[in-house]
Amino acid sequence: MDKIHNVFHVSMLRRYRSDPSHVISTEEIEIQPDLTYEEEPLRILAREVKELRNKQIPLVKVLWRHHNTEEATWESEEMMRQQFLQLFAS
Repeated sequence: MDKIHNVFHVSMLRRYRSDPSHVISTEEIEIQPDLTYEEEPLRILAREVKELRNKQIPLVKVLWRHHNTEEATWESEEMMRQQFLQLFAS
């Protein structure tokens, strides 16, 4: 059986033309000596309750600093309240 590979021919390449809208602004991130950094939640975007057979688990969708909305993650509301109570102030 033949396989199709996801490749392209060099003739499809075009010269890059500089565009100021392509510049990505960066924020300074404090890197630890072990090359890790602390994630900090900015706000809760949504709430949801995950239904299991005999259990309900409240979840929150968290937007993290240095990440865009598409990278927001679903986290346990209980764990987020324990670690980041300030998110639930309002």
